[in-house]
Amino acid sequence: MNKTIKEKLALLPDQPGCYLMKDRQQTVIYVGKAKILKNRVRSYFSGSHDAKTQRLVSEIEDFEYIVTSSNIEALILEMNLIKKYDPKYNVMLKDDKSYPFIKITNERHPKLIVTRKVKKDKGRYFGPYPNVQAARETKKLLDRLYPLRKCAKLPDRVCLYYHLGQCLAPCVYDVTEETNRELTEEITRFLKGGYSDVKKELEAKMLEASENLQFERAKEYRDQIAHIESTMEKQKMAMNDMVDRDVFAYSYDKGWMCVQVFFIRQGKLIERDVSMFPLYREADEEFLTFIGQFYSKNNHFLPKEILVPDSVDKDMIEELLDVSVRQPKRGAKKDLLLLAHKNAKLALKEKFSLIERDEDRTIGAIERLGQALGIYTPYRIEAFDNSNIQGTDPVSAMVVFLDGKPNKKEYRKYKIKTVEGPDDYASIREVVRRRYTRVLKENLPLPDLILIDGGKGQVSAALDVLENELSLDIPVAGLVKDDKHRTSNLLIGDPLEIVRLERNSQEFYLLQRIQDEVHRFAISFHRQLRGKSAFQSVLDGIPGVGEQRKKRLLKHFGSVKKMKEASVEDIQQAGIPLKTAQLIFEALKK
Repeated sequence: MNKTIKEKLALLPDQPGCYLMKDRQQTVIYVGKAKILKNRVRSYFSGSHDAKTQRLVSEIEDFEYIVTSSNIEALILEMNLIKKYDPKYNVMLKDDKSYPFIKITNERHPKLIVTRKVKKDKGRYFGPYPNVQAARETKKLLDRLYPLRKCAKLPDRVCLYYHLGQCLAPCVYDVTEETNRELTEEITRFLKGGYSDVKKELEAKMLEASENLQFERAKEYRDQIAHIESTMEKQKMAMNDMVDRDVFAYSYDKGWMCVQVFFIRQGKLIERDVSMFPLYREADEEFLTFIGQFYSKNNHFLPKEILVPDSVDKDMIEELLDVSVRQPKRGAKKDLLLLAHKNAKLALKEKFSLIERDEDRTIGAIERLGQALGIYTPYRIEAFDNSNIQGTDPVSAMVVFLDGKPNKKEYRKYKIKTVEGPDDYASIREVVRRRYTRVLKENLPLPDLILIDGGKGQVSAALDVLENELSLDIPVAGLVKDDKHRTSNLLIGDPLEIVRLERNSQEFYLLQRIQDEVHRFAISFHRQLRGKSAFQSVLDGIPGVGEQRKKRLLKHFGSVKKMKEASVEDIQQAGIPLKTAQLIFEALKK
């Protein structure tokens, strides 16, 4: 614990609020809330902790706090701060999963669609459906039963859906507002649980058609009934009151927490959601944050009722979400809670072995790598590689690994601008200069370790730019490959020395993954540029040949080779004017 933290701990108030933990680069790495700030924040720096919390505490170099007037204000502020800073240790709240809804659009001729975005557009939304396949199957069933329009824009003639009986063809025929209103009301009734009534009506129509010897019509009704049974009635009945509710339960052990959510829609358990994440404070506090983020970030419609365990502050959830929250003591609702808790406990138990293995491959690997290199644990690693063929289309690529895992959102591609010919050292200089000039200018996070695909020359070039031009003190290591293009050695230091790593260690495997990934990314970018320039170099610069004519020529001939073998008349047959065809013919012959 450093001096700054000791001084701040002595000044903490005994009031509710939020705290922001920061690393040595002043990046917010964790946001939490507390009923009493003094007790909660001090607890991180005293007593024993599990490995997860120890890792968090080892990164903390500073913290700040914000006092609030109540616990609910602290919870709301915590949610807003997490959205703002996206701290890496608040991993449970990074799930951007959105659930699908079935929507009846608010138009003159409405249509039925599956969407993940809920807008204030006067459309009718039904859901959410935790399983997109369930939403699509339900829409497909409704399309068979209720012939709303299907086209995004009305065409000038009827389409296949009209002939299948799934559209009234408002593009050609006059469909009244009354007809559309009746259809949308039927769909609404169906989606609100009235599909049992629809099924009975279809059964009566099927019997009537059969008695009238209309067997084809009776078969259609029978198929529709079968679709309702397969789509809507294949799930086990959970409740009889037809109330939409979500059931939350959690389990925690060994520094991890699992939350199970059961979705009850029209009395049926239709799906569940499982979330698993590290636990850094009291389980009930972590759960409150989770449930607030669950609805705000995942764009959920709030059900009429939420069931939660007894250990949770029910009143705070009700105040936060403005929804009825129950903590049942007995009966069917209590059984649902117990079932959700049992599933959470089993899921946590099953995942522990996988979690521990992943931890060893990622966090454990970077910790041991930092020890081997004699540097801080490299939580953020940035790796560079160059790619060119005899100096043509030179490019460089950078990949980012956070906590031992690739973070593809931060990958970057670079076209080399100032280097002529195959000069690997100069290319490294340029890309390192461009990357870290921008990092300093935009106040982006600095890496804990830079890896260069190359040996002494490449590492020296990168260090020269960082130290002498940008005044940055960042460890730089070189990844050297053997004659079979496999990761062989790691170079670091001044003078450069080989760092011995066990070939079967997770830290060595991590370096292999990083080197393979940056090489793949650079090669794919180079191939992309080379592919563009190969086609552009043939037809670019010919007067009268733009993008559309290039596409037309390639479609007509199939390849540049066949284009070169063509006569002026053949080129004209592709819809090219005579004068332009002659210019193309002459250019291809050259």
